[in-house]
Amino acid sequence: MTPTTDILIIEDDAIMREALAEWLEAAGYGVRKAADGSAGLAAFKVAAPALVVTDIHMPGASGAMVIAELKQRYPEIPVIAISCLFNSGHGMEADAAIGLGAARAMAKPFKRRELLRAVAELLGSPAG
Repeated sequence: MTPTTDILIIEDDAIMREALAEWLEAAGYGVRKAADGSAGLAAFKVAAPALVVTDIHMPGASGAMVIAELKQRYPEIPVIAISCLFNSGHGMEADAAIGLGAARAMAKPFKRRELLRAVAELLGSPAG
């Protein structure tokens, strides 16, 4: 399966999911959204994205499970792991997400420019 040029956002918090989508779309990237890990994995049956942004702590299939499965099936697709628990001493830490195969791990809250910089480093600019 050839990756498309879109970014798949997997985030259970609707407000955060919409904010991330708006940031990326305003920067010129194509975006698809999934409300949980299971829906995110199902989105790969339609088309593999160019990049995945996934929350780590979600009900059902966690972001850790998503990363592990994606890295097994699609090792070439970069993943940005996001979590409000990174650097908190609770739950999975950022280095563990990197260990699973995430290309970047970002603690919420992060700034729009930080996300866009990470995406551009992994995908290039939307025009190029």
